[in-house]
Amino acid sequence: MITRVNAVRNLEKYVGQNLAELAHQLDITMFTGGKQNKGWKGQTLEILAGLSNNNKQAPNGLGFELKSAAFYQRKGEWAPKETFAITMINPGQLVETSFFKSHCWEKLKSLVFCAVSWNGKHNGKSELLKIQSFDFLEDDTLIREIEADYELIRDKCATQGFGALTGKDGKWIQARTKGSGHGSTTRAFYARKILIKEIIQL
Repeated sequence: MITRVNAVRNLEKYVGQNLAELAHQLDITMFTGGKQNKGWKGQTLEILAGLSNNNKQAPNGLGFELKSAAFYQRKGEWAPKETFAITMINPGQLVETSFFKSHCWEKLKSLVFCAVSWNGKHNGKSELLKIQSFDFLEDDTLIREIEADYELIRDKCATQGFGALTGKDGKWIQARTKGSGHGSTTRAFYARKILIKEIIQL
């Protein structure tokens, strides 16, 4: 297992470089049958950090979680392009588990963020903009507000059912459908753009 400090140091060597070129050097497939491999950036960053690729719910480093977020230029400023998935939601576990014992907290409590540039749908270039090491502390105002979001969603699941959860709930995090098609019944916790911008300031 690689340490957080080493992962940050490893990644900082590549700030300003094109991830597409690095992915090619690492033999990471960006396109298959004309379709883009949506996870190629994350896979590239994990290898550059010294981590193994996996989809386990546990944090993928020694006491930290590596996440990447795409940013684009808007009126001369960098802005998050989209939200990111934190962890899948099991309705039974959600109802039974308080925030500080949840997978959501395990994922969030210690993050290493990689900000990458988005240059258009068909533009393969993606520059590594910044590495941001960010710790959540339990007495922090922000994490308390995130806890309130979680507990709101948890209570709604308990009283109205799993199907009642929508992306409208929560200020910093939300619980919304994950998967292909509008009929998807699976849900995950997502970090809203406002949270990503709060963590990574470009």
